Amino acid sequence: MKVAVIGAGVVGVATAHALAERGHEVHVYDRRPQVATDTSASTGGLIAPGHSYTWASPGAPMMLLRSLAGRETSIRVRRADTALARWGLRFLRECTPSRSRANTLAKFELARYSQRLLDEIAHREGLEFNQTDKGVLYLYRSEPEFADAVGRSALLCDHGRQQKALDPEQIAAVEPALRHAAGEFAGAIHDTSDGTGDPHKFSTALAAAARRQGVEFHLSTAIDGLTTDGSTINGMRTADGVVRSDAVVLAAGSASPLLARDIGVYLPVYPAKGYSVTATIKDPDRAPALGGIDERYMVAWSPFGSELRMSATAEFVGYDRSAAPADYARILAAGDRLFPGAIDWTGAHYRTGLRPVTPDGPPLIGLGRHDNLYYNTGHGNVGWTMACGSARMLADLMDGRRPDIDPTPYSPVLRRRHRSHRGAVG
Repeated sequence: MKVAVIGAGVVGVATAHALAERGHEVHVYDRRPQVATDTSASTGGLIAPGHSYTWASPGAPMMLLRSLAGRETSIRVRRADTALARWGLRFLRECTPSRSRANTLAKFELARYSQRLLDEIAHREGLEFNQTDKGVLYLYRSEPEFADAVGRSALLCDHGRQQKALDPEQIAAVEPALRHAAGEFAGAIHDTSDGTGDPHKFSTALAAAARRQGVEFHLSTAIDGLTTDGSTINGMRTADGVVRSDAVVLAAGSASPLLARDIGVYLPVYPAKGYSVTATIKDPDRAPALGGIDERYMVAWSPFGSELRMSATAEFVGYDRSAAPADYARILAAGDRLFPGAIDWTGAHYRTGLRPVTPDGPPLIGLGRHDNLYYNTGHGNVGWTMACGSARMLADLMDGRRPDIDPTPYSPVLRRRHRSHRGAVG
């Protein structure tokens, strides 16, 4: 089958690789000249099933109210529009304890599955991407925040995750680079199976492997829109004319709802802007060996060999990618406070990225209402973690195979049919 994959980020590249392994003729289209140079190149770099908690939780509505009132929060609303209002209503309906729990477990199941596949693919293809596997630290600044984290951790531990609660002294023992800052925290959760890695390097290497399997990448080629006869996608519009294929996979991240809208489909995906800085490590003895997150401020870090990636903030501002020096100030201050003397900010790379977020949390994977249009989008801040598992699941569904994990929580059609209040395609 000839398959067109729209999007060459980490999810699109993983999808192309999975389909090529099954013997499909795969063509990947992306407006950028290289793979994974947009959002995939600006993520925090965590490979973190242990951080699968959905944003839609009982505490989220109050956080959003504080943000709308102008207070500093880790998830911020800076601009409201009709699309965000529609998305937001669905988000609020998912903030009950029962829905939050179900959505978290759906994300966790896919993330854990994906992490295993990522390791298998990396070993099989010989991929190098500055991977670490020493765990990730999730740090909390107050006793109530830490106590809540310990309670939430029990949910994942009950489903097979290995996580440990650490006091400040134990934090410094696990991550010596935090010895100067450990006293700022009430405690931490150490997920011993999480890790880090550079998603851009991974995607570039995996794209090379996909090319060896026959995948054709049509880069600097924007898909301007889709055409349909009502039940089937019969073309993709480009500057050079209409491109046709047997099936289309929409894996364009935050651009996915814009293309879906072109054919009358509402896709419940909204962009959340994040900021990242990648800088050279000048003193390895002071730099972290593990990834981590300062949970109060949502500042995350991952070691990439001789560099450190730091990221922060989830900001709802539509498709605005602009940034000012002040937007990165929190990241720079956090780096100097947490790892004093470790980082050389001279020549640092500053980026913004738009994370495609669904109201409930799990991504959309599978067939929508058109009989040859498949979705693999809406992975939020964990697209890097979920990419390989999402790709394998979609390849199974397209081939009529039963996926290794239950695809129902991710199905665009079933999520609409059985939970009409939830975000879904249609």
